[in-house]
Amino acid sequence: MLERIRIFSGNANKGLSEKICERLGVRLGKAEVSTFSDGETMVEIDENVRGMDTFVFQSTCPPVNISLMELLIMIDALKRASADRITAVMPYYGYARQDRKVAPRAPITAKLVADILTAAGATRVLSVDLHAGQIQGFFNIPVDNLYAAPILIEYIKGLYSNDDLIIVSPDTGGVVRARAFAKRLGTSLAIVDKRRDTPNESQVMNIIGNVKGKRAVIVDDMIDTAGTMVQAASALREEGAVEVFACCTHAVLSGPAIDRIKSSDLKEVIVTDTVQLNEKAQSCKQITVLSIANLLSEAVKRIYYNESVSSLFI
Repeated sequence: MLERIRIFSGNANKGLSEKICERLGVRLGKAEVSTFSDGETMVEIDENVRGMDTFVFQSTCPPVNISLMELLIMIDALKRASADRITAVMPYYGYARQDRKVAPRAPITAKLVADILTAAGATRVLSVDLHAGQIQGFFNIPVDNLYAAPILIEYIKGLYSNDDLIIVSPDTGGVVRARAFAKRLGTSLAIVDKRRDTPNESQVMNIIGNVKGKRAVIVDDMIDTAGTMVQAASALREEGAVEVFACCTHAVLSGPAIDRIKSSDLKEVIVTDTVQLNEKAQSCKQITVLSIANLLSEAVKRIYYNESVSSLFI
């Protein structure tokens, strides 16, 4: 049925790619991704892809630059092997936080990544929960930005009754996302207002909304070092929240993130598998991983058959 599809994977998303192949009833493409002794990335495509509809799975997660180079070189190899279409499937789009100039002479690296993906030969990009929706406008090729919200919301519904829950945005920038969660769950909304009154002093957290006696769920698109999330959880507990949960799509969890989570007021951290967790994160009992394999496999199938994927956006 999917005889002209080929799915390849870099080292960053091998497990997720295998799940998707299993759901689609196809095998993972034969490709060798290795490294020369000086650190250069080498890719060999070990099967015929001429005229094929190819999908390359790779999140730009740690080590970020190596993951990005693997993706670019695989795309270039497929282009030179005469693949018909090359879709870069980036469940986590790295460098997305650098999407605008925040200071004089600062780069817009999210746009740079878009340019080099296109130059490498990608004809389409498929991603999940871009940090900023306007990143789609950095490309001159089609970009599908899927959302993990339905998967996370379905899990949150099983925690406790809606009367017990309150959705919390960890900052003012995430209010739109948190409001969408609260609307789908039929719960109220709270916002963490953080500010630093003077340089070198700790941030003061103010909670906008009543969380007393509630089970608070902090919603964000990613957790990196977990500093903001842990501080927000502490502030919510001080304001009377019974329990505090956190959920996000991308579990980057770099630096001291796991140690912070283990010693925090967070009862559970709900994430998806857009980023492959390291061993330390996998051993953390507070972290629950939900798979987006069904979502991505459906998107891949619809792209292959030239069907609409718009119903997957909500």
